Amino acid sequence: MSKPIRHILSLSGGKDSSALALYLRDRVPNMEYVFCDTKKELEETYEYLDKIEAYLGKKIIRLCDERGFDHWLEVYNGFLPSSQMRWCTRMLKIRPFEKYVGDDEVLMYVGIRADEDRQAYVSTKPNIKPVYPFKEDGIKRDDVFRILEESGVGLPKYYGWRTRSGCYFCFFQRKSEWVGLHEHHPDLYQLASEYEKPHGNGQGYFWDDKESLAELLAPMRMEQIKRNAEKAQRKDGEAQSSRLLDTLDLADSDNETPCFFCHD
Repeated sequence: MSKPIRHILSLSGGKDSSALALYLRDRVPNMEYVFCDTKKELEETYEYLDKIEAYLGKKIIRLCDERGFDHWLEVYNGFLPSSQMRWCTRMLKIRPFEKYVGDDEVLMYVGIRADEDRQAYVSTKPNIKPVYPFKEDGIKRDDVFRILEESGVGLPKYYGWRTRSGCYFCFFQRKSEWVGLHEHHPDLYQLASEYEKPHGNGQGYFWDDKESLAELLAPMRMEQIKRNAEKAQRKDGEAQSSRLLDTLDLADSDNETPCFFCHD
């Protein structure tokens, strides 16, 4: 007798995958909820997962690579992960998830909305098949906010200053989000800065290839970044800080597509 198909939703700590979990709670009662934990997440992310668990009435299984980020950083010869070399996602998110799945037939539920044109992670394992309920049901951005607000779960606290979930040192952060990290978690900003390895002539391993976190911390530079972010926010017509998440910081964003596992 063949094993039944497993239904799995991987939460990132972001708005879309969280709203999808709430949306499917009564529609897919045998859903398995997982979170791939890098152990480098913001405390606000863990608090938010606790709120989602309470609403679901079901445990979110925490998956992690026991060797951790620092081990893999050494394996990759000290090269910090980047948009061109996303080894952090591969080693700390995808591998633990695929290990958890094994060879079972799995439907993986993905929170890409009907108003988005982006690709999700597609496993090389043929037994993992993606499903897009929001696309199928026409759920858009405003619907996601409504689902979160009506449930009482709301948005995670970090959305007041950050547009995405993921590690505190995520290289996809905009300049204004690095400033937000310094203002809300100066200890984590310092830890992120310690990972950087400056060499001579301004060369080295930095989270942002254009400037180091030490340079970004200069008071005049921070003020410039804040002004740019405020200007972009006004241009985008967003009045509420909780809606920062889709605002384009045109002066400081490289428009790279972030990782589905981290930011959905």
